[in-house]
Amino acid sequence: MTRRHRPSRAAVLVAGLGLALLATSVPARADRGGAPADPGGAAGSTPLPGYEVVLPDLEPVTVDGEESRVTTGVRANAGYAIEKPARWNGELVMWAHGYRGTGTTLTVDPPGFGLRERLLEQGYAWAASSYARNGYDVGTGVTTTHDLARFARSVLGAPPSRTYVAGVSMGGHVIGRSLEEYPNFYDGALPMCGVLGDVELFDFFLSFNLAAQELADVDAYPFPADYYPTVSSGIQTELGLSAVTPNTPFAPVTDPRGAQLRAATTELSGGERPGALVGFAAFQDFLFTLGQADDGGSLALNPGRVAQNLDTTYAPNRPVDLQDGIERVAPADPAARTTRRLDAVPVIDGRPKVPTLTLHGLGDLFVPFSMEQAYAEDVADNGQQDLVVQRAIRSVEHCEFTPTEVGTAWDDLTTWVESLDNRRARGPVGTRGGPRGRAETPRGRTVARPAGDVVLDPAVVAERTYGCTFTDPTSQRSSRLALQAVSGPCPAGSSVYDD
Repeated sequence: MTRRHRPSRAAVLVAGLGLALLATSVPARADRGGAPADPGGAAGSTPLPGYEVVLPDLEPVTVDGEESRVTTGVRANAGYAIEKPARWNGELVMWAHGYRGTGTTLTVDPPGFGLRERLLEQGYAWAASSYARNGYDVGTGVTTTHDLARFARSVLGAPPSRTYVAGVSMGGHVIGRSLEEYPNFYDGALPMCGVLGDVELFDFFLSFNLAAQELADVDAYPFPADYYPTVSSGIQTELGLSAVTPNTPFAPVTDPRGAQLRAATTELSGGERPGALVGFAAFQDFLFTLGQADDGGSLALNPGRVAQNLDTTYAPNRPVDLQDGIERVAPADPAARTTRRLDAVPVIDGRPKVPTLTLHGLGDLFVPFSMEQAYAEDVADNGQQDLVVQRAIRSVEHCEFTPTEVGTAWDDLTTWVESLDNRRARGPVGTRGGPRGRAETPRGRTVARPAGDVVLDPAVVAERTYGCTFTDPTSQRSSRLALQAVSGPCPAGSSVYDD
């Protein structure tokens, strides 16, 4: 596995590079439709110009014969939903959604993967914001989620004793920066398939397309308006990749240059690992769609401005010498790439300060596994690796997790947070390193740090059984079966779910 050099945040820095608004508490179904009008003219109670808010239609969840209470409305120019179980445990979970495209309709998602129901059954309240803007606007996600968490106190009737944050994809970027933007506000985090490598995601998109162009001997950067599908289809034909599709992941790549692109993509996205071959088949056409011309609008609509490949290492270098021949591109907006401000594509330092448990699919190339590796490096640089547990899932599609995988991660995270809180209340912990990551104290008390996967050792990541430990063996998704056909099934007893 070839890892790109990720400069220290200090080096990058030196290089230059309240209002309670309209809400409706309902014991039954929340009203659905456009955002309600704002009779009082309160700032932020309507969407920003050009946007509309569509509030969710959520049936209450019945737990032990009692219905939850759903509250929806608009504040800080964003739609929101808050749900409180009849028997609230006093804790709150914020849900951070992923990328929604560039449309003008703002919508609110409840926690996915069966997590909404699990939270309510366990007594947790949850809240989710639409964010005030679409596009790749992490800064807006960070501020609107934090604002809603504070506002939720008035809806819940009391300040939460703990506040967690969970989410997916771009929501993982929101989470990573939220933990640093508001230190000690959140008590624990569950980012899944998250963009924890911040700007390096856009480096990956750029590198894939530049490598494909170099191998096909096509000069198409800056990207022309007809790059996809006109130019890109020609590149795929030239490299013998046209037959490789999500439905035909095992189609042979007879042109050695096409095989080189597949191998280089594997290296750029996290190194040799189970799922990489199937992931390439599933995503290679999609990755060409990300080579888009800058329209001159905002950074949120053109996040590729932060991308560069000046220090990217390309391998393998046969039959074409990619490392020496590829076009090198500096970021079009170097200030946006390196600023410490909370902008659309903000930096994550790797200072979570609270327990953070991540899940990531090995075959996902929309947000590749390399995002976990970049985050692990940053966290280690800051000496906070004891606060981060990462789990690899043998899946291919973006954010492809089962309720079992997510529910287990959630339970492990909350047990970890609660054990840390108990430890702090009782005094300092002694030595670390008990079985399955548990930290032993002189009096026998433990910190239930969950087990995770090693993500920075290329030999470990490349093992045929990598990712088996936390992957739900009962999943029959076709993409997972295709991964299994390539890598082989997980051995009996290798999963935490095996009896």
